[in-house]
Amino acid sequence: MRSILQKRSLRFVFAANLISMLGSGMNSAAVAWYILQATHSEIALGTFAVLQTLPAMLMLPFTGVLIDREDRRWLVMMLDAARAVVILIVALLAFSGRVKLWQLYLMNTLVAAGFWMFWPTITALIQELTPGEEFVHANTFLLAGIQGGWLIAGSIVGFVYNHIGIGGVLLIDVSTYVVSFLCYFAVRKGRHIVRRPAELQADMVAAETAFTRFSREMRDGFAFVLHNRSLIFTGLSWALFLGAMLTGVVVTAPLSDNVFHSGAVGYGWLNAGWGVGAFVSAIYAPALIAKVGGKRAIAIFMGALALCMTVAPLAPALALAVAAYGIMGSGRGVAGIAINTTIMQQVPQHYMGRVQNTFYFLGTMLQIVLGFLVGAVAQYSLVAGFAIIGLVYVIAFVSASWPVRASVSEETITVG
Repeated sequence: MRSILQKRSLRFVFAANLISMLGSGMNSAAVAWYILQATHSEIALGTFAVLQTLPAMLMLPFTGVLIDREDRRWLVMMLDAARAVVILIVALLAFSGRVKLWQLYLMNTLVAAGFWMFWPTITALIQELTPGEEFVHANTFLLAGIQGGWLIAGSIVGFVYNHIGIGGVLLIDVSTYVVSFLCYFAVRKGRHIVRRPAELQADMVAAETAFTRFSREMRDGFAFVLHNRSLIFTGLSWALFLGAMLTGVVVTAPLSDNVFHSGAVGYGWLNAGWGVGAFVSAIYAPALIAKVGGKRAIAIFMGALALCMTVAPLAPALALAVAAYGIMGSGRGVAGIAINTTIMQQVPQHYMGRVQNTFYFLGTMLQIVLGFLVGAVAQYSLVAGFAIIGLVYVIAFVSASWPVRASVSEETITVG
């Protein structure tokens, strides 16, 4: 693991993620709390969650090709810069007392557009920068940085929101994007594109138009996924995991406000519990995954997520709910590391963007359904809302546990 930190490029990547996730975590938590306080409606939070997915439905089928064609470092930098500008505009409106709910929804939609392109890009970049034998450790540091940022954000936002308001939180987020941009700028110099196998090089595609080439590369990515049964089941677990995890925002704020009557402070404790669990998981995840295997680790912690999500709203005290969130955060950490590592091991670098986007697309389709469903159900029964998300984790557990034969190697796959 020490060898990972000896790589200058990876040190800057991990630092950028830690810092940017501090701001993103505060932004997400503060906007969700603001919407709940302004509307007192779980359906409004469901709409907030669904709007995070709409850009993905339009972008994901196409951006995977772009990620596999372009310099991934440059793409990440442009995404950071664009999101910082959008958030800065809304922060200034908030400070002037003119911010409206629809503006927060629009900001969330635009930032989500960057989010859905950012994560497959950064995962592909880390795969590109990391030796194959170090994938587990690289993913551990990535998740530790992400969850470290969320941990700090979750611990802070509930306690400072009443003092600095939505505008102050958004301004903090803007500053973290600026620092993140500078970190990625320092990762390396020049333009770097992943080389493709000889059979995919210029002599094969010289006569193609740009549109024909783009279409063929999309089909190649889908074909690679469809011919790899093991990858399909891992990817389905990932899609279910994403849909359930991102819908959690719909029920967490109401849990603090309506069940424990703890306001923004209780909301901060719940987010902090999740962040602590995820951060601590980085300590033991590599050893656990090495001992039980990636597939079994995914299944174990999907089961833990399902159980804790179901029982969290039944906890008799906030402290026990925070403990359940801590276990869920730990499950998120280990499962995320295991899923990312397994996919990195199964997918060549020049397919990584397209393969990831295929499963992100499925996850966002699920989140649209869950956002509306959980929001509508939680309006009447918060326990039932939690149970629906828990059921999705159960299905992810089944997908991760399903017996499959060894994956088909890339050399045996014929793509058009």
